Amino acid sequence: MASLSDLPLRDDLRGKAPYGAPMNPVKYALNVNENTHPVPEGVRQAILAEISQALESVNRYPDREFTALRASLAEYASHERVAGAIDPDMVWAANGSNEVIQQVLQAFGGPGRSVLGFPPSYSMHPIIAESTGTSWSVGSRESDFSLTPAGVQSAIRLTTPNLVFLCAPNNPTGTPVSLETIEAAYDATDGIVLVDEAYVEFRPEGAPTASELLPGRERLVISRTMSKAFAFAGARVGYLLADPAAIDALRLVRLPYHLSGITQAAALGALQHAEIMLSMVSDIREQRDRLLRELPELGFTARESAANFVLFGGIDDPQQLFQDLLEHDILIRDVGIEGHLRVTAGTEEETTVFLDTLARLRT
Repeated sequence: MASLSDLPLRDDLRGKAPYGAPMNPVKYALNVNENTHPVPEGVRQAILAEISQALESVNRYPDREFTALRASLAEYASHERVAGAIDPDMVWAANGSNEVIQQVLQAFGGPGRSVLGFPPSYSMHPIIAESTGTSWSVGSRESDFSLTPAGVQSAIRLTTPNLVFLCAPNNPTGTPVSLETIEAAYDATDGIVLVDEAYVEFRPEGAPTASELLPGRERLVISRTMSKAFAFAGARVGYLLADPAAIDALRLVRLPYHLSGITQAAALGALQHAEIMLSMVSDIREQRDRLLRELPELGFTARESAANFVLFGGIDDPQQLFQDLLEHDILIRDVGIEGHLRVTAGTEEETTVFLDTLARLRT
């Protein structure tokens, strides 16, 4: 049997490792920041009805412009804004936010161009950059993993990137990013500024989002996902908010009919019941805040989080604690930050089992 070394692989991909979050079959999977609450029965029935209708024309190609889905996403994204409504022509969608980010890099990155990120951050960002031939540059964070306007502008001046990636809130640390920092990044570059808002629904109640900054900023693009707050990880639906000109750029690189009719139908069914779907968010916030309170009581440091997970430190041997929890049927995430592990805020039961087990292991 042949190996990769026997194939004419691109030189810049040799020696690389694919993305691979652990997928151990455990009872308590708290490692990939999924919404662990199941989709409510009534919403499942509505989604099934939409899919059933889509199946009547599944012999035909789907709406290439996913018009109904873009209108529904625009309506949903408009509810949080003070600056006015999002128009459907400011919305794009794809198979998860990873494909959205890939299309942004295909359109604005590529060989001879670079993207600036601020690790520790989402591990797929550099992987997608490299897969599109875009070089990856890194800036630094403060000791508490935060970003400041001055620090971001300094990194941009030093690296002169074609794109800047900001994660708000940041994964894997949960750290929020201020609108002032995003504005500073935009003002410091002539390139694209992408704000990854995968966890935006878990921010503090009433906190602004990067979408407030869209008017007059045609180089600002905001990626989001239905995987987290909408409990839709298995459906693979991500979307982008941006100036219509930026959306036009993505049409140049997208594959024909890249979003299936079944996917569009499932997303429409979920969005029609957004209020019910998002009722889970407050429960998840409560469990996140519980982790932030109780982890320090067990002797750990809990990092500020505006997401649905908590990064906690003060761990002498993270690999050993990870393994000890795994032996108790609990899977969390080693994100490679010295002395730290990350845990998803799950249901009340899941959070209780995790904290109780951690307390026993700590004694």
